[in-house]
Amino acid sequence: MNKTYYIGLDVHKEKISIAYALEGSREEATYYGTCGGSVPNTEVTLRRLAKKLGVNFKDLKVCYEAGPTGFVLARRLIHLGLECVVIAPTKTERKPGEKVKTDRRDAKKLAKLFRNGDLTAVHIPPASDEAVRDVCRARTDAVDDLSRTKQRLKAFLLRNGYRPQGANWSAKYMRYLRELVLADPNQKIVLEEYLQAIDTGMERVARLETKMFELLEEWEWKPVVEALMAFKGFQEVAAMITISELGDLTRFKHPRQLMGFLGLVPGEDSTGERRRQGAITKCGNSHARWLLIESAQAYRSSPKVSAALSKRQDGQSRKVKELSWRTQNRLSGRYRKLKARGKRENKVIVAVARELCAFIWELHQLMRDALPASAQTQRNS
Repeated sequence: MNKTYYIGLDVHKEKISIAYALEGSREEATYYGTCGGSVPNTEVTLRRLAKKLGVNFKDLKVCYEAGPTGFVLARRLIHLGLECVVIAPTKTERKPGEKVKTDRRDAKKLAKLFRNGDLTAVHIPPASDEAVRDVCRARTDAVDDLSRTKQRLKAFLLRNGYRPQGANWSAKYMRYLRELVLADPNQKIVLEEYLQAIDTGMERVARLETKMFELLEEWEWKPVVEALMAFKGFQEVAAMITISELGDLTRFKHPRQLMGFLGLVPGEDSTGERRRQGAITKCGNSHARWLLIESAQAYRSSPKVSAALSKRQDGQSRKVKELSWRTQNRLSGRYRKLKARGKRENKVIVAVARELCAFIWELHQLMRDALPASAQTQRNS
C-alpha cells in the first residue's frame, strides 16, 4: 500500500522552499530538491515541479501558508492535478523557544505539522468570487480615500479660519467652496487641488459601484445577495460586500463558529474559579467585521418595514421575510436591553453585530437550494 507524502511549501514572492514528510513516520521532515530545497516562484517552474513530484511521490498532499501571494498558487497546483490546501498562519503552532527562523525550517515545519494533522485549512474561494470581492474592496478603498481627502480639506479650511455651515458636501456646500475667495492666491491653488481630488474620488466610487451592479447581474450568488437585501441595514453594496467576503456560510456548522471566524467573540483569560473576558478577538476577516458592525447600527431604531425595505423584499419568499422581521425584533430588543443596563454604545453595537451573524448564517441555511454549484459541490464533498 502506497503511503502519502505531505509536502510543505514556504512561499515567497521570488522563491518557494520545499520539504516533505512521510505518512506514519516518526522521522523529521526532509528538504526536497537541490539548491537548498528552493525553486523560483514562476508558472513554468511550478508546472515542472508538479510533474516531478508526481513522478517521485505517487500519493501526495501539498500545503502552504496563506499570505500576500494569495490563492493563485493553490489554484495552479490543483489545476495540475495536485491536492493542495492553504493553511491559516495564525493557527500554526509556534514554540516560545524557537529563536532560529529560515525558509527551509519553515517548510520542514509545515510538512511535519501537515502530516500530524495539526494545521487549520482556510477556505479557497473560486476565482470568479475573488474577482467580485476585489471590486468590492476597491470600492471600499475608494470611499476611504475620498473620506480622507474631504477631512484634509476641512482641516485646511479650519486652519485658515473658515467654518462652512450647512449640510456637508451637498450641492450648496460644494458651490460655496468653489466660490470661496482666500486671502492668498497660493491657498486658492491648494483649495482647487482638494476640490479636484474630491471630484475624482466621487467619480471613482461611482464607476466601481456601477461595475459592482453589472457583476451582480451575472454573479451566481445573486439570489443570496437579494435575500440579504431583504434585511434591515443591507442595501445592494453592503449585501454584495458581505457575501463576497464570507462566501458559503454552510461550511460553518454553528453560528458561533462564524462569530469566531469574524473575531466578534470576546477574548477570555480564565483559570480555576476565576473567569475573565476581555475585548473581542478581532481575528479573521476585518473587512466583513467592519461592515457587519456598520450594518448593525440600523437596529438601534424600533422594528419597522420602511418603504425602501418593503421594495427590496419584493419577490422574496415568505420565510425570508419572516426571518427579516424576526431579526429586527430580536436585535432591536437586544439593543434596548443592553442600553438600559448602562452598556457603552460601541459594546452594544458589537453585541448586536455578533447576533446579526447568526441570522445571516440562518439565511444561508434557508437558501441552500439557491447556493452556487461550486458551494454545493464543496458542501457535499
